[in-house]
Amino acid sequence: MSRRGIPGRRNSAYFFLAPAAVVLLLVLTYPIVESVRLSFFEWQLRAIRQPPTFVGLRNYVELFGSANFRQSILVTIRFSLSVVIIELILGTLFALLLEGDDVRGLRVFRTLFVLPIMIAPVVVGIMWRFLYHPSYGKINWFLGLLGISPIGWLSDPNIAMYSIIIADVWQWTPFVFLLVLAGLQGVPKDLMEASVVDGANYLQTLVSIKLPFIAAILGLTAMLRLIDSFRSLVVIFNMTFGGPGVSTEVLSLHLYKTAFTSQRLGLASAVAVVLLLVIFSFSAVLIWRAVRQEGR
Repeated sequence: MSRRGIPGRRNSAYFFLAPAAVVLLLVLTYPIVESVRLSFFEWQLRAIRQPPTFVGLRNYVELFGSANFRQSILVTIRFSLSVVIIELILGTLFALLLEGDDVRGLRVFRTLFVLPIMIAPVVVGIMWRFLYHPSYGKINWFLGLLGISPIGWLSDPNIAMYSIIIADVWQWTPFVFLLVLAGLQGVPKDLMEASVVDGANYLQTLVSIKLPFIAAILGLTAMLRLIDSFRSLVVIFNMTFGGPGVSTEVLSLHLYKTAFTSQRLGLASAVAVVLLLVIFSFSAVLIWRAVRQEGR
């Protein structure tokens, strides 16, 4: 195919994508602009019929002076980094173990393995809350068989964070597994055969061929999961509602409580703007990497 035909095809693609892109831009832009606008106003949910009062930067000053807000940022960072690192390690290990097709029943096992990501987050949260129940939860029941006393998985502030991390890892490790597996299946077979001919063992092949080949996919996966983990709400909402105390109150849950518990929509909008800036920063890095990769 001549290179002259490529720009024409690209222009046609842009033409057909333009209407959907415009609609999507409008749908996304209005809530963002409205959130930024409301962040400069004091507006109570209980007095929603009354016009909001302009307060300038007071919401942001109050926000960054709040110990609960700063705590929610630390909790979010701790939660996000923990789940991303664990999911990357486990997802990559499972992908390396299950990349072949020579084991009987392997395809069926792969299908069963990815089922957690198909379950609605609200169901995941409720399911794990029952599993962690101190009296009739199956986890404490099993520990009782081993002679271990019941553990307050969701009631102990020192353990609750680890409990929701386990739930998130259970649900999203299959997502990492799928992306890494797709990358591994794209490794050129002639390279693998050449490494075998050269006498390289499995570890040498893994370090010199497989991992470098999927490095870009690992980076993309890590960024996607980091962005998504910063938006985590439903599972934590149904498991702990940010408790005990504020030990599991991530930024998105702090936003929810500010809007619907404290009923301060202006202050909640300021939280939303901060969260939006964080997510946009990660998204910008993701887009930059994609453009850079395409340029190569």
